[in-house]
Amino acid sequence: MPMKKTILFLCTGNSCRSQMAEGWTRKLKGDEFEVRSAGVETHGLNPLAVEVMAEAGVDISGHRSKLVSELDVDTFDYVVTVCDHASEHCPFFPAESRRIHAGFPDPPALARTAATHEETLEHYRRVRDAIRDFVQSLPAPLL
Repeated sequence: MPMKKTILFLCTGNSCRSQMAEGWTRKLKGDEFEVRSAGVETHGLNPLAVEVMAEAGVDISGHRSKLVSELDVDTFDYVVTVCDHASEHCPFFPAESRRIHAGFPDPPALARTAATHEETLEHYRRVRDAIRDFVQSLPAPLL
């Protein structure tokens, strides 16, 4: 059996988008990828991200927000930035790591004007589903 490729999803605070991407990759592509997520900062795990992922059958409640500096950056085949800020402030990775930017909107920013909890969740669900679609298409976007 060939070795799994390693992939890191990187976002600003490792609270929402990168956590969703890690959860989806474990569920949908766990046989192909060894996956982690991290941030250039830590903001804590977003409870609304946990909620909408649970709706989709993906449990990320045990995840924690972590800094990229906590990980062995020499071990990733792919580094996928999921927000513009992380792409612009992405730390150095060894030449063997292929860096890809797949930006997704920030659910908390989208939901700022939501009047109800349900409207807030709709923003999170849209981003969740866009990330799922990206992960389902792996490894094509990485080639």
